[in-house]
Amino acid sequence: KDLKNEVTKKLAPPHPTTDYIFYAGTGSLLLRSEEKMTLFDIQQRKAVGELSTPLIKYVYWSNDMSYVSLIGKHAIIIGNRKLDHLCTVHETIRVKSGAWDDTGVFIYTTLNHIKYCLPNGDNGIIRTLDTPIYVTKIKGNTVYCLDREAKNKTLSIDTTEYMFKLALLQRKYDDVVRLIRDSRLCGQSIIAYLQQKGYPEVALHFVKDERTRFNLALECGNIEIALVSATSLDDKDLWHRLGVEALRQGNYNVVEMAYQRTKNFERLSFLYLITGNTDKLRKMLKIAEMRNDTMGRFQNALYLGDVDERVKILEQASVLPLAFMCAASHGLTADAEALAEQLVSKEIPVPSVLPDAKYLAPPVPIIRDGNWPLLTVTKGYFSGVAFPTDEGAPSFLAQQKLASLGDGAGGDIAGEEGAPTGAWGDDEVALPGSENADGFGLGGALASGAAAAGGEEGSGWDDDDLVIPDVAGVSGSASKGAEKYYVPPTAGVPASLHWVQRSNLAAEHVAAGSFDSAMQLLNNQVGIVNFAPLKPLFIALYLGAYGQLPSVPALPPLPTPLQRNWEEKVTTRGGGGPSGSPSVVLTLPPLVERLKLGYKAVTEGKFADALTQFTSIAQAIPLVVVDTRQEVSEVKELLGICREYITAMRLEMKRRDLAAEPNRQCELAAYFTHCNLQPMHLMLSLRSAMNCAYKISNFVTASSFCRRLLELNPKPDVATQARKVLQACDQNPRNTHQIRYDERNPFVVDVVSLLPIYKGTALVRCPLCSSASTPDSKSQLCPTCGIAALGAESTTGGIMCSPTQTRGN
Repeated sequence: KDLKNEVTKKLAPPHPTTDYIFYAGTGSLLLRSEEKMTLFDIQQRKAVGELSTPLIKYVYWSNDMSYVSLIGKHAIIIGNRKLDHLCTVHETIRVKSGAWDDTGVFIYTTLNHIKYCLPNGDNGIIRTLDTPIYVTKIKGNTVYCLDREAKNKTLSIDTTEYMFKLALLQRKYDDVVRLIRDSRLCGQSIIAYLQQKGYPEVALHFVKDERTRFNLALECGNIEIALVSATSLDDKDLWHRLGVEALRQGNYNVVEMAYQRTKNFERLSFLYLITGNTDKLRKMLKIAEMRNDTMGRFQNALYLGDVDERVKILEQASVLPLAFMCAASHGLTADAEALAEQLVSKEIPVPSVLPDAKYLAPPVPIIRDGNWPLLTVTKGYFSGVAFPTDEGAPSFLAQQKLASLGDGAGGDIAGEEGAPTGAWGDDEVALPGSENADGFGLGGALASGAAAAGGEEGSGWDDDDLVIPDVAGVSGSASKGAEKYYVPPTAGVPASLHWVQRSNLAAEHVAAGSFDSAMQLLNNQVGIVNFAPLKPLFIALYLGAYGQLPSVPALPPLPTPLQRNWEEKVTTRGGGGPSGSPSVVLTLPPLVERLKLGYKAVTEGKFADALTQFTSIAQAIPLVVVDTRQEVSEVKELLGICREYITAMRLEMKRRDLAAEPNRQCELAAYFTHCNLQPMHLMLSLRSAMNCAYKISNFVTASSFCRRLLELNPKPDVATQARKVLQACDQNPRNTHQIRYDERNPFVVDVVSLLPIYKGTALVRCPLCSSASTPDSKSQLCPTCGIAALGAESTTGGIMCSPTQTRGN
């Protein structure tokens, strides 16, 4: 209806149960029917979207009409402009009203709360209400609303929580960092949300409980924070979990500490085995002896390859046959004889020794020093960001330094000879105040055992403290900025990538080093299939696009991209900033100079040298870059000249090889005269064809060559000879031999068979040089240019050698 309430148009709804209409923007309506909402296009008179919903009472569109919220009695359905379902929120209390704020978050009210809902379904409570309100608009932190008495009211709300979640959803990490620094975000809900959404490294900055920090640190793989928390809690289960994660990452130092704290002797021995730490394996053997652990002693002796110790352990365990076998198999003759006497005295049969017995040696470890090598990966956005909540927290380096200074020999299993050296001793620390400052609590026992051994083992291990000089950057106490590591700037986009992204010229792709894409372009544009002749040109283009700047001594020079239009400001298609085009060493002037050399070789009769010159020019033209449309025309003209001369040179060289076939020689000489050559060279070809035709008594054909030669005003001596031949031919106007040549019928030379293809006959052409051949030769390599396939498809209709061909200007 119009403003006069008169019916102007009638539209039948798509569903007969439609009972309500809502606004849906210009030209569209939202139709409510039983358990369904339909987006109806008025112009097309059809439904363009449907969404199953409960009974909808209100519809709210966002400010830019990109989102719509459908409000039922106890449900909120969020959809996009096409009515695609995004999320559904269910409420136990009736939804009163709602509105979209400027950032794209839906704010709604219930009886007691103001709540929010993000497009992905995340929702929460903003604040509680004393009395119900009805929202009319959201502006920043202010809610405009009506109360039940229909009075306007304004309420202030804290948008920090949902703005933080929205910034994470939209990956606006700068806003995330700003909100963390400027706001008081805390609570288990935020921590659980960050953990659920895959941001445990961010959640670490909100947690002060050490157990929670430990769990989050393990989840995001942060061994340093997990180590600090585990040290603070000193729980056996936490140390075990830390050891498992550290072993997964190849951090053997932390694994060793975790196994020491959990007194996991078997795993610790195996760790020393695979890392090649034989010194500590011997200490583990001594610890097992102090603990009266026979199996542990034997296992460590196996790991060490210590045959004497194994024989001793087996003898002490009263397993004499095995002890004898072990000693005899490994060449311990004295021990074997003593054990044999014991076996005989105890009336035990002496076992026989296998003749092919071999020494059982432990495996050689692959890596003996340092942690397992890891791939270098880019740090996450939050890895190098310092947050206010981190201040005062001890860094991992500070914890290590504090621990190592807390107890002189406490970092080792049973006290090292001096301070630990090498990568395997760096993390053997015991923090002051722990119950077992010597790692396993066996330091005293081991020391007493070593003293009892006396002359056998010497005076035991030295426990003298070392005087360690101060190390820059490492302090004994936690510093305020210890966690503020240097974060290198993000690497920029290399110039070569800009060159590839903004250009369709094969030469510029070659200069950028993208040979694959360059070959693909050449194949699509001019059908090139043989790239072997182009290899030297590819290398020259690539090397010519970079300069080498000398750097400091003993370091290689720095490659610097060279640009031919560096004075211009060119913006890349991706908006990545200004970037020029690469410097291309193949330009038009050098090819023109090479063309002159080819002309000179033709004049001198050096047809092989001329063929080489013209072929090299034709093969270089696909990789030439020029700047103007006039130069593009010159490049195409140059390619046409090369095509004609290459065909002419092939005809002449073929004619000279057929001295025994004068008729074929005459044909080839006649075809030669139809190549588009320079006047001087055309006169030479006509003179040669005249002579060939006259020699085989084809006087009619010879006379036609004479007339064409005289039309070009040759030198007097040549003109005199032509007139004499013409006079002789006119006296006897006949052809003695039949040849495949008709000068009156236009033709082109088949570059494969070197025969004429007369006008009206089907043919295929080379997409690069436009040489012609019969359809039977399709897909064969073009003999003229030697790189393209005859009859191949071209996506551009010819060579692309200038940016003006792609810009259309």
